[in-house]
Amino acid sequence: MARELQNRHVRQLAVVSQDLLRREVLRVRDRSENPAVELIDLVARFALDRGMHVVIEGILYADIYGSMLRSLAADHRGATAFFRFDLPFKETLRRHCAKGCNDFGERELRQWWRDRDALPGCAEQVIGVDQKVDDIADLIDTAVRW
Repeated sequence: MARELQNRHVRQLAVVSQDLLRREVLRVRDRSENPAVELIDLVARFALDRGMHVVIEGILYADIYGSMLRSLAADHRGATAFFRFDLPFKETLRRHCAKGCNDFGERELRQWWRDRDALPGCAEQVIGVDQKVDDIADLIDTAVRW
């Protein structure tokens, strides 16, 4: 979804990928106080300070990333919105497999799975299983007034 939004907005939108920064750049586990939290915050602020729109995407556990996300939202001068996919595990696995990602499989995905990991203090808009890509992109565009 983040790439779809980026394709719509080309150079105006930076995608800050939790997987890329945590797994590939820093190669750290997704645990409390991992340095990826600070790096995600730094990269997002860097892009925002240069007038770009930012999408932070990934499996952002509320207990690990919540404080940083709330702080980033509080400091941001523009429109900020939070979105969360609410998908059953089976659908999450299907989408993962459809992407052709071979870095990890069902076993690892089950270990990471948290059903309805809402972010307290951030009025998240929930995206369900039946919503289409174009409709989700339109929803996000409207919510942040792009």
